[in-house]
Amino acid sequence: MELNSIQPAEGAKHYKRRVGRGIGSGIGKTAGRGHKGQKSRAGGFHKVGFEGGQMPLQRRLPKRGFKSAAAPYKAEVRLSDLEKLPVAEVDMLALKQAGLVSELARVVRIIKAGEITKKLSITGLIATKGAKAAIEAAGGSVA
Repeated sequence: MELNSIQPAEGAKHYKRRVGRGIGSGIGKTAGRGHKGQKSRAGGFHKVGFEGGQMPLQRRLPKRGFKSAAAPYKAEVRLSDLEKLPVAEVDMLALKQAGLVSELARVVRIIKAGEITKKLSITGLIATKGAKAAIEAAGGSVA
């Protein structure tokens, strides 16, 4: 290998297209813009979704639904999920380490879904009335 034979890798370099530089370049005259019309002129562009004055699609369709910005920070845990946990003390950290709630979760609610027989001590979590009754009936506590 010699210094004069070194070349960049295949496909690493590509031709920078210089439009409007004469007919010999192949992209002279109209410079790939075609003939006449708004898109052929300087500054002749419009906002995304503009349909030439026709009512745009995003306004023709009905509005529907709502997505809460707080959703990623809230989580729900079932009683059946708590039953499977290997710990007796359940808090936010234990649920995150077990992978039951996301790392982003700030508010965790325990809902009455499934059965619980283990005695659990729950701290720093919200429990529904039914879930709280079920946990206390199994000998546990909710604080």
